[in-house]
Amino acid sequence: MLVIRRLTLATAAIVISLSVSSDPLPPSITYRELPSQPFSEVKAMDEAQKAEVMQRQLALLNRRYDIADKPLRGAMMSGGTKPVQGGIRVKLPAGVDSWEGLAAMNPADIKQRNLLPEGFKPLPHVKQATGGQVFPKKEIDEIQKQEGRNLQRFDVDFDVPDRFTPEFPPPIFLTTHPELGDVSRGQLLTIKNFYELMNGLITPVQLEGLRLLLTPFPQEEFNQTEDRKSADQSLGVTCLDCHSNFHSNAAFHQTPDVRPQADRFRLDTTSLRGLFNQQIHGSKRSLRSVEDFTQFEQRTAYFNGDHVSATRKGANLPDRTNQLAMMAQMQNIIDFSPATKLDPLGKLDPAVATQQELAGEKIFMGKGRCAECHIPATAFMDNNMHDLKLERFYKIGETSNDLVMIPDGSIKTFTVRGIKDSPPYMHDGRLLTLADTVEFFNLVLGTKLAKDEKDALVAYLLAL
Repeated sequence: MLVIRRLTLATAAIVISLSVSSDPLPPSITYRELPSQPFSEVKAMDEAQKAEVMQRQLALLNRRYDIADKPLRGAMMSGGTKPVQGGIRVKLPAGVDSWEGLAAMNPADIKQRNLLPEGFKPLPHVKQATGGQVFPKKEIDEIQKQEGRNLQRFDVDFDVPDRFTPEFPPPIFLTTHPELGDVSRGQLLTIKNFYELMNGLITPVQLEGLRLLLTPFPQEEFNQTEDRKSADQSLGVTCLDCHSNFHSNAAFHQTPDVRPQADRFRLDTTSLRGLFNQQIHGSKRSLRSVEDFTQFEQRTAYFNGDHVSATRKGANLPDRTNQLAMMAQMQNIIDFSPATKLDPLGKLDPAVATQQELAGEKIFMGKGRCAECHIPATAFMDNNMHDLKLERFYKIGETSNDLVMIPDGSIKTFTVRGIKDSPPYMHDGRLLTLADTVEFFNLVLGTKLAKDEKDALVAYLLAL
């Protein structure tokens, strides 16, 4: 009965999406359909529907969150150009007076009474039925300026306010030259300037790997075919269009690993900092090397997981030995941002840390249960996958802007080292601030933290 109910809800979601999408997919499809209308007609419909699409997504964000500008005093991202946003931004549901009151309830009651805050639930893609990569305006503008390559989609815009995204361009730190600090010179690495910026700092193998990571190849929404979402035929997308300066600009798409389309969850771009310590790659795929991950991304993931679609558009098939290995060599020298209060094993130095930060570390290691997965000595991760079983708190099959909510399932442990530089949080960006994240895990893990303990935990995370 559960399967039947899921398919019924998925079908309903797709029907609803007809009002805001020109190319909805049937609920049971595995491969993406070929376009059945001329490009000019699809483009015209998408452009006509864009305002409604964006208005609906903005309404969802405003219903879920307080998106006002409330920076934390004295808290800046590592490049020093952007303040960290503070405070709990997820809104409590009607009928719940406080976060402490919500945390005192058991999961079954929250589920039965539909009291899980909407901002704790999976965040839908801005256009769920279509999906695909969506870039923030700053990235679009800079790539247009440097390369004349247009990453702007005609059907959607980026949805999360800029204040909740990483600073741009982010700094670059190298394991091979820690004495230099940020080597970006305040610039975004592109195919136009990478040689000038990095020549003399990295090896020939790494330089070639960097060139490949900055070379655009045809991708799902940015290609030569008639089902693209860019006005003009495009050279495509590069690895570092999302992983700006080997960090993140919060660009998002959908997981390639789930079908049907209505169930595919939103997927945020993760940072490549500290990649040398990661033993698994991909939110759900658990790929065992960065070479495997790079090959998979080039072959299928950029095409929404559809290798047939990739072949049609002109798949890039990098050579394992002479190209993938070089790309991996470059990615593996990207360091975390400096954390001057940590000792070599990832513990706070009592001589420089504040009492609140030290209190937060104690909670992180103990009552908060954070260190069970985010192990300081292994770069604040455990190289495992875990299932939080969030569906204990909400009903499977709920829909939100055409996303059918199924269980998240197992997701890899992402590092929290340098976490202040990487909003929004969780694999789909559903949590806008560190305070939201602490509140989320306080509920999900049942840790029953007091307010001062939660504040201390946020202070500790800011020091990492």
